[in-house]
Amino acid sequence: MGSGSSSYSPKTIYLDVDGKVQKVLFSRHCSPCDIKELLCSSSNIPRNTAIMMVDPEGALVSIDPTMPTNTPNSLYKVIPLSTGQLGACVFNFTEKEDMFQNVLSQVAEQFSRAFRINELKTEVTNRLAMLEKRVELEGLKVVEIEKCKNDLKKLRDEMTSRAGGRVNCPCKYNFSDDGKKLTPRRDVPSYPKYTLSQETIEALKKPTFDVWHWEHNEMLSCLEYMYHDLGLVKEFNMNPITLKRWLLGIQENYRSNPFHNFRHCFCVSQMMYGMIHLCNLQEKLTLTDLGILMTAAVCHDLDHPGYNNTYQINARTELAVRYNDISPLENHHCAVAFQILSLPECNIFANVDPEAFKQIRQAIITLILATDMARHGEILDSFKHKVDNFDFTNEEHLKMVLIKCCDISNEVRPTEVAEPWVDCLLEEYFMQSDREKSEGLPVAPFMDRDKVTKPTAQIGFIKFVLIPMFETVMKLFPQIEEIMVQPLRDSRDHYEELKQIDDAMTESSGVRICETLGCCRRQLTVRRQTKNALPMSFGWLQGNSLDKVKPQSPQQTAFTGHLILSRQRTPVVLIRSFAI
Repeated sequence: MGSGSSSYSPKTIYLDVDGKVQKVLFSRHCSPCDIKELLCSSSNIPRNTAIMMVDPEGALVSIDPTMPTNTPNSLYKVIPLSTGQLGACVFNFTEKEDMFQNVLSQVAEQFSRAFRINELKTEVTNRLAMLEKRVELEGLKVVEIEKCKNDLKKLRDEMTSRAGGRVNCPCKYNFSDDGKKLTPRRDVPSYPKYTLSQETIEALKKPTFDVWHWEHNEMLSCLEYMYHDLGLVKEFNMNPITLKRWLLGIQENYRSNPFHNFRHCFCVSQMMYGMIHLCNLQEKLTLTDLGILMTAAVCHDLDHPGYNNTYQINARTELAVRYNDISPLENHHCAVAFQILSLPECNIFANVDPEAFKQIRQAIITLILATDMARHGEILDSFKHKVDNFDFTNEEHLKMVLIKCCDISNEVRPTEVAEPWVDCLLEEYFMQSDREKSEGLPVAPFMDRDKVTKPTAQIGFIKFVLIPMFETVMKLFPQIEEIMVQPLRDSRDHYEELKQIDDAMTESSGVRICETLGCCRRQLTVRRQTKNALPMSFGWLQGNSLDKVKPQSPQQTAFTGHLILSRQRTPVVLIRSFAI
């Protein structure tokens, strides 16, 4: 009962009012507003005036029923608030409220953006798809334009050759203006996509790969795959789009020569890729070394004009003068390669450390210069002295010999792949020898269409260049004997037999068999041993007998013969009797 009545007892506080003690009683159930009015009345302050109450030490005391009581010795004081003090309080509150509103607005904006992410992703994906389609269409258009350019170039070359007189050997790049930045003839961001089958991927790793079945865009896709497969894109932090642009720039700067063209570039690069896998070079060389080998193979004949160093020097062309007769073509290939790499959109080494790039550049130059056949003996002899105790930490000689092997490796491939390359090379040789004759320059016998035949062109090259070099490499990598060295020996035997029959026919009857092609259905051409060597008669060899041949013109008559030898990859024919 006592405790219950105490909760209703009034609360007492003591105020200092003008130096006098003022006792104030109020119920614990009064509201803060009632207490404020009571305090104002006790302190002679008008009602509804904003006030504050402080203790003797100046500390604020809350004005509400729970305020602490005091004693007459510790008086509270009621102080009216001025207008400025009141405004500051209101302003402070308003400022905090505005800040709070700003925070709420930012949070709401972030939520809004988060909900739009999926919508933005869809929009970006759709736009990228549209751009890819446009790029592919543009790439196809450029291919058609390029075909027209090639046709025009052939017409110009034909007109130039008919005009006669010495014509300088032009280059796509003009080095006369040192201040002018050199650029590829066109820059296409992409080319049509091709998905390589597993069969093609496996075939790419073998020397038996048939390079004649592929269009340029398909070869570009294969080269792109090789760089990804070997881990070079990741190793050099290449932008995949930059890799595509670079490969297109490379393709554009190979001319349409019979032999030294972009297909030859692909052929050499594919053989290098095959040797990397066959010889397990990933375990013996660094990824940087593999990148140097592949890039040198891709660039090794850039902008080859179709006329060799001997012609450049004898004709005193711009290239021979510029490079002082020292490997003018190989120096030019290097220069063009790094002019393409100097373009930001084509620089596959853009993310490589500058010091590392200097070493990569020097190594690529060394390999391309090593493809000059004038240095063949020097390079091979040096490698032979090192091969017995070879140190893979000093791999420069190995890389030089590898790129040389790949550059002249056509005879390693199957006959149906290798023989067309011989025809292409002879065609380019004959173009050069014809020009040399018209300009009064020396003509090499192995390039003279009046003296050389396919067997004579190949036998010496295979016996004294190819086989010794590949057999030396075989000491380091015995696994290449069956796949690479034995085909070379078979090819040598094949051409030696053709030469024996050719010589026998020349001596006995004044005519010679020029070549037999194919396997089951072989075209046979017999020519008179005259300066022009025009075809006399033509027919088909089927099975094991030579059908009677229909003359090509009324002046040509038929002949008969028998198949006598088929030990090698291409059967040969001995003509027993003639009716000419």
